[in-house]
Amino acid sequence: MSYRAASAGFFSNLGPGLITGAADDDPSGIATYSITGAAYALLLAGLLFWTSYRLIARIFKWLTLALFAYIAAAFLAHPDWPAVVRATLIPRVEWSGAYWATLVGILGTTISPYLFFWQAAEEVEEDIALGKATVKQREGATQRELRRSRNDVLIGMFFSNLVMYFIILTAAATLHAHGKTSISTARDAAEALRPLAGAGAYWLFSLGLIGAGMLGVPVLAGSCAYAIAEAADWVGSLEVHPPLAHGFYSVIAIAMALGLGLDYAGLNAVKMLFWSAVLNGALAPPLLILVVLLTSRADVMGKHRNGTLLRWLGWTCAGVMLIATVVMVVTASAA
Repeated sequence: MSYRAASAGFFSNLGPGLITGAADDDPSGIATYSITGAAYALLLAGLLFWTSYRLIARIFKWLTLALFAYIAAAFLAHPDWPAVVRATLIPRVEWSGAYWATLVGILGTTISPYLFFWQAAEEVEEDIALGKATVKQREGATQRELRRSRNDVLIGMFFSNLVMYFIILTAAATLHAHGKTSISTARDAAEALRPLAGAGAYWLFSLGLIGAGMLGVPVLAGSCAYAIAEAADWVGSLEVHPPLAHGFYSVIAIAMALGLGLDYAGLNAVKMLFWSAVLNGALAPPLLILVVLLTSRADVMGKHRNGTLLRWLGWTCAGVMLIATVVMVVTASAA
């Protein structure tokens, strides 16, 4: 097999995991990472309605490339690389409410509850697009399908966290390094880069933000619609056109309209996005605990239940997020 054919096969197998990982770097995440980098430097390292799922998935996969702009922007910011390495390997901890709120926000943008719904729903959409229309047809999974899904998720999450790191690095090397430790709007974050890191960094940061918005907003609205449709036992699928799933598409329309309304209400969008990330971080531990409990049961997962390592990783993740949330509340109350 030629290198070109192997590469094409590799990227064609990426889908739900890559899109979910990239959508994790949504405007909420970007706002949180930018605030983190600016305030704490390197302390903490219509489409949906009228097209088929297959076309949407292809477009979303291409939109993930826009996030590479943040990596390029970080290099154009010319950070102090020895300091970057030291701060990455030896992180510092502050006993303050603001610091712990930022940490919870980062955890909340990394493990956002809405992504659980989107990832699961998108896997079902993939099966439906392959002709598995009924629940019976979609039951079970081959080892090949599980390996593909695992690789997809691992690559998506690695990509998501890599982009997160470079967004924080860009903000730290420019905004924090020049005394700007607060951001009011996403435009402020981009504009501040122009005199400090040049027009190239400004345009790349702006391109990444636009691409993240185009990817993240439909995913946010779609995950909300999937969750409500499943709870209400509605028809909910992007493979079904609006007249046959009016409840599902109505939720998407209402969610996007509310978001647009909040944007034009003159509220501080960056602050709202940041605190929504903090709320995600506080709400994620109970959901993680339920996921670990269910995926560790043989009567639910059969032979595919979690092994010892995955169980401990799941409990550790839930524990860290829960402890961070408790410390955030304690430090904020003591302030």
